[in-house]
Amino acid sequence: MSHNIIPLFVAIPLAAAFVNSLIGKKIKGFSDALSALATLSLAVISVLAVVLFKENGVMVYKVGGWLPPVGIAMVIDGLTAFMLVTINVIAFLISIYSIDYMKKYTEKWLFYCLFLLMIAGMNGVIISGDMFNLYVFLEIAAIASYALVAFGTEHEELEASFKYAVMGTLASTFILLGIVFLYSVTSTLNMADMSMALFEGGSTRVVLLVSVLFLMGFGLKSALVPFHAWLPDAHPSAPAPISAMLSGVLIKSLGVYAMVRIFFSVIGITPEISAALMVLGALSMIFGVFLALGQWDMKRLLAYHSISQIGYVVLGIGLGTPLGILGGLFHLFNHSVFKSLLFLNSGAVEYATGTRDLQKMGGLKEKMPVTGATSLIASMSISGIPPFNGFWSKLIIIVACIEAQHFAYAFWAVLASILTLSSFMKVQRYGFFGELKEKLSQVKEVPFFMKVSMIALAVICLFGGVLLLPALSGDFLNVARDTVLAGQDYITAVFGAIK
Repeated sequence: MSHNIIPLFVAIPLAAAFVNSLIGKKIKGFSDALSALATLSLAVISVLAVVLFKENGVMVYKVGGWLPPVGIAMVIDGLTAFMLVTINVIAFLISIYSIDYMKKYTEKWLFYCLFLLMIAGMNGVIISGDMFNLYVFLEIAAIASYALVAFGTEHEELEASFKYAVMGTLASTFILLGIVFLYSVTSTLNMADMSMALFEGGSTRVVLLVSVLFLMGFGLKSALVPFHAWLPDAHPSAPAPISAMLSGVLIKSLGVYAMVRIFFSVIGITPEISAALMVLGALSMIFGVFLALGQWDMKRLLAYHSISQIGYVVLGIGLGTPLGILGGLFHLFNHSVFKSLLFLNSGAVEYATGTRDLQKMGGLKEKMPVTGATSLIASMSISGIPPFNGFWSKLIIIVACIEAQHFAYAFWAVLASILTLSSFMKVQRYGFFGELKEKLSQVKEVPFFMKVSMIALAVICLFGGVLLLPALSGDFLNVARDTVLAGQDYITAVFGAIK
């Protein structure tokens, strides 16, 4: 009966969003409590999913009792459990942060409704066992995120949201076309069934066309170079908690996860796709960090670094080796943590000072010790400084490049990390160190709940490396890596789990 927890990942946030829409506006504080409770429940259940996967292996939930491939399937395997923990732990901490941060906005209840819908969409993408429902959940999450980017309703937010929606719709069109072509040659939408049909002899030309469409579609969702143009506008314009969700987990669940699931488990990874992923990853690493170096807007700088860090993830996974995939997945988790923290730091700075311009800051660590300390930890982590979590995942990716004799990629990864360090030294120098400016003399540290979230994420940055210890990695990182490496063994894993 353990598989009965699977639909809860969608049902809980959907039910919370519905109840919140009815009551949230009428009772002060209700939205805060309901969102925190719902996201805490999801975080606990996602950890439980890791334990249940260890005990039972792959779990499949048959929606309405209909057997796949005719019925709809929801699946939890090693990669799914890994992604669910990543998304829902971050979502809970961001929900806590929002309790104080969103007080400066009106219609807080509406923010939580959209926030919970976005979580439902992301969780739905992760657990979906068929292509059409993956697309539907992807659209639910994407549409909620368009509205959240525009939540402030200022000119900048509306323009960024429109641009994001146009590019997101283009990406969705590519993905939908890919699904249509795949259905035309396999006559099924169930991923395991589709994979089996392709394994037994699908049209090579159609698969090649579909691969290109998915690369463009999910590349846009992931903001990989050259599909990144929407991200530097969308992420800085959103409220800080949503910037953290977008950079921390949305581009990974809608982009990277979906791409990995389809290319490895459904279509089957080929040397050509691996090479394309590695090239896109390397381009993103380098271009993202170079574009970030010239930024003075703190949130825009962080947005460009999201492009760069996603490049590390895709490069590691594109290598296709056990070490490369482990490094890519670990960096995906680590980036979720330190990038969410950095966006929450930038939100705290803007909350206290009213500016995102680094040239107008200075000496903030004196007035905002918690924000300053946690920002320093996150900056060191994203720069790959030991012993923070980002160091270990970058090291694994670089070693994996060398092991696979891709020395040029290893060089670009090292160079991007050095440039990242220089970029965040600028953030620390102009934002938190140096002399306190007179007009900032009245600045105060942010409220309690914002500090709690930042401290919790900083602790994960500090001790995240312990996830590589054999006692912990076996149930979390290694099972996710093994699921990716298993490729089209996904067929037997899913059909074998149907009871």
